[in-house]
Amino acid sequence: MRRYSPAIFAAAAAGILLLLMYVGSRGFRDFDPALIGYAVASLFACAAIVYRYSLWITRPPTWRYFRAGWVNFLSLRNLRRYTLLVPKTWWRDIFGQTFLLHRSFERWLMHMCICWGVILSCLITFPLTFGWLRFTLVGHDRYQLWFFGLPMFRFAIEGIVGFSIFHGLDFTALILIVGLGIALKRRLQDVGLRTTQRCGFDLVPLVLLFAIAVTGLALTASTTWWQGRYYWFISLTHQVVVVAWLLSIPFGKFFHIFQRPASVGVTLYQTVNENQQRDASAAGLGQVVPGAACARCGRELPSAQFVGDLKATLASLGQQYQLGPDLELQDLCPTCKRVVRGQSYYERVGREFV
Repeated sequence: MRRYSPAIFAAAAAGILLLLMYVGSRGFRDFDPALIGYAVASLFACAAIVYRYSLWITRPPTWRYFRAGWVNFLSLRNLRRYTLLVPKTWWRDIFGQTFLLHRSFERWLMHMCICWGVILSCLITFPLTFGWLRFTLVGHDRYQLWFFGLPMFRFAIEGIVGFSIFHGLDFTALILIVGLGIALKRRLQDVGLRTTQRCGFDLVPLVLLFAIAVTGLALTASTTWWQGRYYWFISLTHQVVVVAWLLSIPFGKFFHIFQRPASVGVTLYQTVNENQQRDASAAGLGQVVPGAACARCGRELPSAQFVGDLKATLASLGQQYQLGPDLELQDLCPTCKRVVRGQSYYERVGREFV
């Protein structure tokens, strides 16, 4: 891939978001100045996320998988053969995260609560912050919902719809607290996690999310039960914590939210190559498919395309593992790699090696 400066992509992403804010809020007429701190932090977070994602996606290994995944996805032949593979993968790895059920129900529940608590909160918060969503009073007991300056529907203030809309962030905060409670319990009680966890990478994001959820609920409590007392202090604290969390996303644990969808392309890449390897072996009637079997013992390798992509990636990184005129280390299975490496060590140091 041609190397473009990630700063260009970051600036373009921030510019597009700013343009959408301008259009969606009708030239900032529907923009609430009290939310400018959230908006500015969102712009910086967007630019930083795109900057880091550009660095990650343009690395030779990542880009090769990314490109191969899209090639396989856009193939009509693969679309007919693997029609249900992508939806199943999206459900297993992204939406339902059912792959975690094999580890434990508690771990699955924790990830689902944190994942959907964050996503649903963002789907409500960002449109309100950018001025895309607004409400106007119609009569004395109904509200009109507007989106991007277009009227959507009206609803009763005291009805179920009105209550659900105005307390949507409270519901997502409660979901988030359940997941964060499980996560913090595991972080404090699990010996393995306590040994490997890092404060800034593992604990601080959880604490920030917990503070966001608690202060958000406190805002509702202030307006509902406390007659507005402490509202200014709570709102300022909430804004500071939210801004801190937004700015930490590109550099912390939650950046994997943006990396995770790439696993769908990797799954498609692996499945297509495994089936191609199986079909080629069956069609070859026992003959060795070039690049599909270990050059030393004949054991099956992932696929010829996988081996070729691995060689090309290493070559683009300036790493060469030539073992002979027509043999590279990547032509060997993991066991033979260890054997060849051991033999090489032995030849260099003699019996002193053992």
